[in-house]
Amino acid sequence: MSRLRLAIVGAGPAGIYAADILLKHERSFDVSIDLFERLPAPYGLVRYGVAPDHPRIKGIITALREVLDTGQIRLFGNVNYGTDITLEDLKKHYHAVIFSTGAIQDADLTIPGIDLPGSYGAADFVSWYDGHPDVPRTWPLEAKEVAVIGNGNVALDVARMLAKHPDDLLPTEVPDNVYEVLKASPVTDVHVFGRRGPMQVKFTPLELRELGEMNDVDMVVYEEDFVLDEAAKSAIESNKQIFVINKTFDQWRAREKGTASRRLHLHFYAKPLEVLGTDRVEGFRYERTEADGAGGVRGTGEIREIPIQAVYRAVGYFGSPLPGIPFDDRRGVIPNHEGQVLDDNNGIMPGVYATGWIKRGPVGLIGHTKSDAMETIQHLVKDQASWWSPTEPDEQGVTDLLDSRGVSYTNLDGWHRLDEAELARGAEHGRERIKVVPREEMLEISLGSS
Repeated sequence: MSRLRLAIVGAGPAGIYAADILLKHERSFDVSIDLFERLPAPYGLVRYGVAPDHPRIKGIITALREVLDTGQIRLFGNVNYGTDITLEDLKKHYHAVIFSTGAIQDADLTIPGIDLPGSYGAADFVSWYDGHPDVPRTWPLEAKEVAVIGNGNVALDVARMLAKHPDDLLPTEVPDNVYEVLKASPVTDVHVFGRRGPMQVKFTPLELRELGEMNDVDMVVYEEDFVLDEAAKSAIESNKQIFVINKTFDQWRAREKGTASRRLHLHFYAKPLEVLGTDRVEGFRYERTEADGAGGVRGTGEIREIPIQAVYRAVGYFGSPLPGIPFDDRRGVIPNHEGQVLDDNNGIMPGVYATGWIKRGPVGLIGHTKSDAMETIQHLVKDQASWWSPTEPDEQGVTDLLDSRGVSYTNLDGWHRLDEAELARGAEHGRERIKVVPREEMLEISLGSS
């Protein structure tokens, strides 16, 4: 039986699912998989992109851990592709590579004033409150009135984390440094702006309902946004998700307001025009839109402004280019055909594959990630004739390489040590987990030197 030595770069859900699908695939060859991750901890955006008060979504980690704990995959944490290990290195030690590096940058929003001090990308804020080791420990939460631009789940996560009382986060795995900064926030009003109507939102019913469950926070919606056209009414009748979203909005509209110390406002039919200010953010200007009768919106020419002191753009994620691999600068993905990476001449690059958000863009939930990985793996299996021919395919070769370069790489046992340490820290304070945030401390624990 022939043998496949496979490298997967990126240990988030996309990479782990790809490994799992390949291990379970009916195939005519043996498989050896090495999973490389630039952080000392696995799980990608499930660990560093989901708000800490989402324990149900975090349950995905249980399934991912089960895959890693089968013992059939080697994990190399704290290894950066492009510096610690290169494409040429991978060709020497493996028959193929799958890139599953995701999308962690903020997509651009090109309006005047978006670069003023006090204007932030949502992805950076999410990384901060999730304790990502590569972002600063502090965050400038100095605004009383804040705008969040976007109508997806990330926009709602950001709005909720800004508006929620920090003590209500204590049962979660919110890092200590994040709790302390949130505790000092003077915020009173968070305004979320979406260009389309309330029945055209991109967030899920669950996310919306959770928003309305916050303690001492009024949910403010505006009656002018709920004069529904026929397209919106049809969506409510034909789409179960939209039906539930509308029902949630109706409940909020009927609630008594004015008693809470904080307010979260949802503004629909609001097209961003400009972030106002001279030396820093002072306001937000937008155009009122209206339904165009065809499921979209059009401008009305009515311009509005509100005072704010900070703004967060949550208009999507964007992938990052990888050394030696083609990149689509417009879409933020690796160009590919069903996971087979394409070269600059649109031909298939032998031995190079992609899956997850770096393959298809930052859309879709976990179910899409699984089907994505299946498509990529099916091509990988069929492409056996065009795999690389590694000169050092033995498993010891790559560890010798990393050792020779002085890379402080961690393994699955190291992740278990870090995981147990975080759980123990949480238990001391009656909490589920307290994340270790500094990379140096993560490495000390993982490598057994602490």
